[in-house]
Amino acid sequence: MAGKLMSLGYGNSVAAHRVVAILNPNSAPMKRLREEARSARRLLDATQGRRTRSIIITDSGHVLLSSIQADTMAQRFEATSFDEQPLDLGGGEEA
Repeated sequence: MAGKLMSLGYGNSVAAHRVVAILNPNSAPMKRLREEARSARRLLDATQGRRTRSIIITDSGHVLLSSIQADTMAQRFEATSFDEQPLDLGGGEEA
């Protein structure tokens, strides 16, 4: 079973079940978060050179930058239907 993808814009996507937070990038703490992620090599820029309008945090600690508004990203996340069962990564016992 494959997880649902959420578009970040310009052909970029993230596994929706990995998203922890969608944030507005304009505050000083968000700018510090971005710089800390850059220095830790956990920053992924999906803006295609455009202005950053949302920051997405994943459960792995990666920080994703998107040029789509945070409100729009939140609507896309809410529209994602998640399956009741967890994602099977193939590490279990065989029948």
